[in-house]
Amino acid sequence: MDERHETELERADRNFGELLQELRVMQTGVQFLFAFLLTLAFTARFPSLDAMQRATYVTTLLLAVVAAALLTAPAAVHRVLFHLGAKPQIVRVSSRLAAWGMGALVLALSGSVLLVVDVTVGRGAGIAAGAGTFAVCGGLWALMPWLLRRALLRRREASPAAPGREEGPARRG
Repeated sequence: MDERHETELERADRNFGELLQELRVMQTGVQFLFAFLLTLAFTARFPSLDAMQRATYVTTLLLAVVAAALLTAPAAVHRVLFHLGAKPQIVRVSSRLAAWGMGALVLALSGSVLLVVDVTVGRGAGIAAGAGTFAVCGGLWALMPWLLRRALLRRREASPAAPGREEGPARRG
C-alpha cells in the first residue's frame, strides 16, 4: 500500500526536491573546500612543498573540481530535460551523480586533511589523518545508511504488513 497516495510523477517531484536539499548541503562544503585549496597555491609556504605534497595538492584540487561538477550536474540535467516529462529519469540520473559526487568529495576531504596535517605535523600523521577522514566519512555516508537500510528491510520482512504501511521490501524514495 502506498502510504502517500502519490502518482509516479508526484513521487519524482518530491524525490527531486529532497535530492536538491541534500545537494545544497554538500555543495556549500565543496565550495569552501575548493576556495581553500585555490588559495593554498598563493601562500608563502607553497613553494617549499615536496613532490608528494604537491601531488597530493593537485590531486585534491582536481577531486574538489570533480565533486563540484558532479554535485551541480543534476541542475544541468534538470534544465535540459525538465520540459520533456522525464522527471523519474532526471531523479535516477541525479541520484547517481550525487553518489559519485559524494565519493569524489570524501576523497577530496581526505586529501585535504592529509596535505594539511603532513605539512604541519609530518607525513605519518598526515597519512593517518587522511585515512581517518576517509574512514569517518565512509562510515557516516555509506556504511551507516547501508546498515540502517538493511535493518529496516529485515524488520519489514519479519513483521506482517500493518494497515497504512506498504507491504514487501522498502520502496526506494
